[in-house]
Amino acid sequence: MPSTSVIGRRGVLAGAAAAVALAAVPALAAPRPPSRRALSLAHLHTGEKLDLIYWADGRYQPGALRRIEWLLRDFRTDEVHPIDPRLLDLLAAVRQRLRTRAPIQVISAYRSPLTNAMLASLSESVAPNSLHMAGRAIDVRLPGRPLWAVRQVATALRAGGVGYYPRSQFVHLDVGSVRHW
Repeated sequence: MPSTSVIGRRGVLAGAAAAVALAAVPALAAPRPPSRRALSLAHLHTGEKLDLIYWADGRYQPGALRRIEWLLRDFRTDEVHPIDPRLLDLLAAVRQRLRTRAPIQVISAYRSPLTNAMLASLSESVAPNSLHMAGRAIDVRLPGRPLWAVRQVATALRAGGVGYYPRSQFVHLDVGSVRHW
């Protein structure tokens, strides 16, 4: 029969091993955040396309952000403006949730104040203080996915505003306050 000191040591070692194993379970079970974020974009007015990684190694990639800002510029004036990275994250999340690798088709992204004023004079649906002018809004569609599905996924993410324009065939996404129309 083993002595109590041997049983005691074995019990302590077994308990310690169990504690280490249990502590590792949440780390194994929890999904890891993606180590890279990528976007594929196709601007319908300019014909320009991008397919790139814009976030890696724990940070946004400055060169990739500059390329995205150029593609999402005001295509009427060629004016470039910083794009809020949260908008890029929203686009990537929508694309991921819809399980597609198709490029997001861009109808409108950044708008200069001059362009926005011109569009607002032509349509009541263009806000005079649109988030497009701050690089915080984009109008898109996703080939192979119905507009209602893009709207549904974006609304569920609760990352900002979602406007649904089925007649014009696009969904407006922004990183302003959470709302939908």
